[in-house]
Amino acid sequence: MSDACVIASGAVSALGLGPLAYRVPRAGEPAPVAIARDAELARAGLLRPFAARAPAELGVAPGADRATDLLKAALSQTLAALEGVRPGFRGERIGIALGTSSGGMLTAERFFAARAEGADAGSLAALASRATYFAPFNDALAAFGLDRTPLRTHLLAACAASTLAIGLGLRWLDRDACDLVLAGGYDAVSVFVAAGFEALRATTASTSRPFRVGRDGMALGEGAAVVALVREDRLRGAPVIVRVAGFGASTDAVHITAPDRTGSGLARAGAAALADAGWPASRVGLVSAHATATPYNDAMESRAIAALLSQRGAVEGSDALAGADAPPPVVHPFKAQIGHTLGAAGVLEALAAAAALEASIAPPAASEGELDPDAPAHLLERAEPRPLSSALKLSAAFGGANAALLLTSSASGRRPRRPRAVVLRAHAHVTGSDLGRLAEATGIARDRLARLDALCRLGLTAVAALAAIVGAERLRAAGIVAGHALATIDTNDVYDARRRARGARFVEPRLFPATSPNAIAGECAIAYQLTGPSFAVGAGLGGALEALRAAADLIASSDADRMVVLAADDAGPVARELLGLTGAPHRALASGAVALLLQADPGDEERLRKVDPDLPVDHDGPVGHLALLRWLEEHA
Repeated sequence: MSDACVIASGAVSALGLGPLAYRVPRAGEPAPVAIARDAELARAGLLRPFAARAPAELGVAPGADRATDLLKAALSQTLAALEGVRPGFRGERIGIALGTSSGGMLTAERFFAARAEGADAGSLAALASRATYFAPFNDALAAFGLDRTPLRTHLLAACAASTLAIGLGLRWLDRDACDLVLAGGYDAVSVFVAAGFEALRATTASTSRPFRVGRDGMALGEGAAVVALVREDRLRGAPVIVRVAGFGASTDAVHITAPDRTGSGLARAGAAALADAGWPASRVGLVSAHATATPYNDAMESRAIAALLSQRGAVEGSDALAGADAPPPVVHPFKAQIGHTLGAAGVLEALAAAAALEASIAPPAASEGELDPDAPAHLLERAEPRPLSSALKLSAAFGGANAALLLTSSASGRRPRRPRAVVLRAHAHVTGSDLGRLAEATGIARDRLARLDALCRLGLTAVAALAAIVGAERLRAAGIVAGHALATIDTNDVYDARRRARGARFVEPRLFPATSPNAIAGECAIAYQLTGPSFAVGAGLGGALEALRAAADLIASSDADRMVVLAADDAGPVARELLGLTGAPHRALASGAVALLLQADPGDEERLRKVDPDLPVDHDGPVGHLALLRWLEEHA
């Protein structure tokens, strides 16, 4: 047996700190709601200024960036709990996987404004060091002496980030790559992000009402959570909070922001998590839904849940009888209580599901009103006692990324697949993009390509060059991991300049999706039908190597047979200046992109180079895609 057992956790949400952050009401109680009209968003001029803010006092010394403070608070709680249940854990092999949507965006807002106002170099340098996506990740780890942990990755996977982080941690434990995993995610509320979601008409004008008639969107929330995972056979007497028994991931490959309305992509992720655990759908009593309360997401998710659980009672044996007689699974839309916490959403929602399993309480939904017949879900008005053995956590994100976890209250009996060898099939390198040639290669209209940011065009160009080598059909159904150095920093500056000039109500809705580091993976997935797992990573300037390692991990663990690894840098003026301000002016930053195709060992006589899922990642070496080029040269 080898479930990943959660033995410690730390959390922050608008409901409070620690277990309060994800508490489940007692039987008969309604769901508490922490969403309220937000003064900062109202001052910015937003028409729908609702959010859920975490407490001002987080139990750690406040710093210069709120996102960093949130992550430090969650980490501090987790590490303190670990000291009690697993003394000496710091001497073990630790893996760290933490996710975010916006990282250091709050400081980046200040950096963009100061740069535009002509601030002096000293002032800019102080901001630049914390303006990257990875700054909160590294600053928080450094505060606890974990910043040099060899096996660490920072997932820039928007709303599915922490669900993917936990899944990746499960795979590390499966492969015995480490003894203990710290996984989770974080995000703070920023005007930059809130304005973008309002421009996309994804935010509520009052309260969030998932699965209800007339629902109009979500409210943002801030939070962070970290869980400590160990293998079942290495508990060393530690009590188990919940078990992660299965993981699955997929990509819609339909639209960069809108979900696949059939729900098939999310259903595939959920089915993969159930299959990984060897767990029948008939035993799922709780679904922790993504539930953004937008019209399309909830309808899509409802269809995905129906497809996943359609076989309740249709399996053999006693589980079939139990499934036939059992009530339908309760759906828990936790975002209606604590807001959409983006990178922290998956882990906070998973902890709420774990609390429900532990208490044998089916949690209530915070929303009110008539259920939408186009988005049916079994929601409770008040908490009910109910025996629960498992919960299915579903997440979806920009770029069409989906992820799912199967959580159980007792040992599942799961046996992980044997790790597979991974090889490099082909690679391509480009230094620029040409709209005409790219339109011809991808079949995407030239005017649509022109609306993409430079980073996405470079990524598409590199994958098009890779497709020209191996054939587009070989890419179909593969997954994709994008590796970043400075990610979308120049695109973000352009977007934020309009916000500062015209006001938060008048940001460019078509540009906002491109500010997500996951957008490049999503655009390539759509163009080449890459329906396997997808996300972006970047814990530093060598993020391209993180992508290579993560993609190899997914193939080795049988989450995909083929993966595209993509690294791209547009080397714009903001990226160049930021690199210089942070003390690395000597490190080359060039425009270009590299795309690799990895696959499971074909088992034939082809002499393909092997890729080690445990390869070291050097953030002090070449920047961005240049790190992949060096790796290719060294392993020729």
